[in-house]
Amino acid sequence: MEPALDPGTLRRVLGAFPSGVVAVAAQVDGAYVGLAASSFTSVSLEPALVSVSVANTSSTWPVLRSASHLGLSVLADHHDAACARLAGPAEQRFTGLDLHATADGAVLLEDAVATFDCTVHREIVAGDHTIVLLRLHAVDDDGGSPLVFHRSGFGRVADSA
Repeated sequence: MEPALDPGTLRRVLGAFPSGVVAVAAQVDGAYVGLAASSFTSVSLEPALVSVSVANTSSTWPVLRSASHLGLSVLADHHDAACARLAGPAEQRFTGLDLHATADGAVLLEDAVATFDCTVHREIVAGDHTIVLLRLHAVDDDGGSPLVFHRSGFGRVADSA
């Protein structure tokens, strides 16, 4: 049997890989519900699928999964405070954010880099997280530079020009 990896070391080493951050949000029973996820990735073009991973201990995900549609918003490089708010206490997550809900209840940030209207396609329990495959129904690329999560902090993409 292999010895278990130290969780602190593992978190630090995995943090060496930078990722974007998305807000996952919906309107459920008239209230906005959401969370921030740094595990967003594209999965498939046909069918159009993306994924996020959610901690199995999340009290927000069981509420979000009941929504008919979910909104994913790629946070822009100026959204570091918004990201911290989305990861904070549930009752304060949307305070001060410029949002709108679609007719199907997907909640999207107005000034996100890109947005996705989606539904839950499948959930796969994987250790202490659940991988959520999401089917895309509408997408929009608003341009701009994304917020980057790297080594437990926020950064920006450097201009390549």
